[in-house]
Amino acid sequence: MVYPIRTQVVVVGGGPVGMLLAAELVRYGVKVLVLEREAATSKRPKATTLHARTVQTLARRGYLPGPDPTRTTGTVSSPFHFAGIPGLRITAPAAEPEPVLKRAQADIEQLFEGRARAAGARVMREHHVVGIRHLPDKVAVLAEGPQGPAVWEADYVVGADGARGTVREQAGIPCDTYEASLSAMMGLVRLDDPDALSAGWHRTPKGWVVVKDGTDGETHIRTVNFAQTDVDRGRRPSLDELREEVSRIMGREIVMSAPRWLSRFSDYARLARGYREGRVLLAGDAAHLHFPIGGQGLSTGLLDALNLGWKLAATVRGSASGSLLDSYETERRPAAERVIDNVRAQVALMHPEVRLDSLRSLMSGLLVDDRGGPHLAAMISGQDTVLPARSLSPSPWEGKFLQNIALTTRSGPTNVISLLQEGRMLLLLFGTDAYEQHEKAAQRWGCHLRVVRAEPVAVVPCDALLVRPDGYIAWASDGGGLDEAVAEYLTVEGDVCSAR
Repeated sequence: MVYPIRTQVVVVGGGPVGMLLAAELVRYGVKVLVLEREAATSKRPKATTLHARTVQTLARRGYLPGPDPTRTTGTVSSPFHFAGIPGLRITAPAAEPEPVLKRAQADIEQLFEGRARAAGARVMREHHVVGIRHLPDKVAVLAEGPQGPAVWEADYVVGADGARGTVREQAGIPCDTYEASLSAMMGLVRLDDPDALSAGWHRTPKGWVVVKDGTDGETHIRTVNFAQTDVDRGRRPSLDELREEVSRIMGREIVMSAPRWLSRFSDYARLARGYREGRVLLAGDAAHLHFPIGGQGLSTGLLDALNLGWKLAATVRGSASGSLLDSYETERRPAAERVIDNVRAQVALMHPEVRLDSLRSLMSGLLVDDRGGPHLAAMISGQDTVLPARSLSPSPWEGKFLQNIALTTRSGPTNVISLLQEGRMLLLLFGTDAYEQHEKAAQRWGCHLRVVRAEPVAVVPCDALLVRPDGYIAWASDGGGLDEAVAEYLTVEGDVCSAR
């Protein structure tokens, strides 16, 4: 007989999304177990891009460094693309980190795993979840590991187990799906002639070949074929298949050898109709899946974890409002839906038919235009996200992301990124009058709020702001009352004051 082991949260899936969520939860004092079927972090080439809003939020939570302190005014931008068309520039305020961070997914995963383990998370690799069962006030998780079967009982289970994970199916969460319109292959190889393919996006009438320079003389190649849609993702391509596909698309023989990490995929897309079923929640690719273009998949999943972490911690610790955990789906599912929509638009634009050349030319002009370019850049980078208001009388500021403004406090100069490192909700009071007006209400919430008095700043016309741990504004003084706003997030019972 297998006896259950008790914990508070089981995170199924130890990729970057699952490890980040675990790191967030344990920072709030929640007991977390991570179950991962792989023995170690995969070095397979995967995502390498983190976009602006993800980088900004990770900096606020202390996982990434802040901006260059010498850069205080203006903007900073990084070149990018839309559907393989160059000319897009991702722009962010100068007081924020670089808007596009290039870093291997394996490195990101190892960073989060290290933080999670150091804070006290238990990570069990080589454990494959085979069953989830809802109990009256908990969830039972059955897994197979090197020592045989084991069962854990938890308050909540989060499926961060990727596109092929079992948690979503076990929880019975249905999905909206979009059938494939192309087939694709990927591999890390050595080119016999290193000059045969230059790095970049190559489009021909027969498809696309996307080339990146790897390490140690290797080349990372992806192909896109719109003439074939039937993809058996479980059957890995051979080196000959990849070579023939690259040569066919390029119209000349491309000789390659020493293959690694060969795989095939498509633009099949899937979006869970709900992110929660009772005590089971979804995050990352388990909740949303799309064609890997534009580097949005990893960023979207990490934002899921950053949104869910503090909310689930407050729920487990008993200090969340009754609807706080439900707001995870309300806020994050529309964001994933927007990503799927813009990825599908990019895929349509990538079709190599000659009749689309005029549309591509038009889009190329829009990318560098002062109107079209910023709109697409904000969409790709997630910087256009405005969350739905929760207050009964919301301020125009509510739901917007608070940029990293410089502040002067009694303790000296600081900024928003530094003040959010603790992980508590932050109440900024600008000036003595604001402090006197809101001090009593702030005291009622005790250690749930970090209260900071700062000198007024021109970019914030309000005399008080309530900021969530993920950087979004929960309340401003030109809206309803502070008590009512905080009550939408937290109760005075419980304790989330152990965040670190």
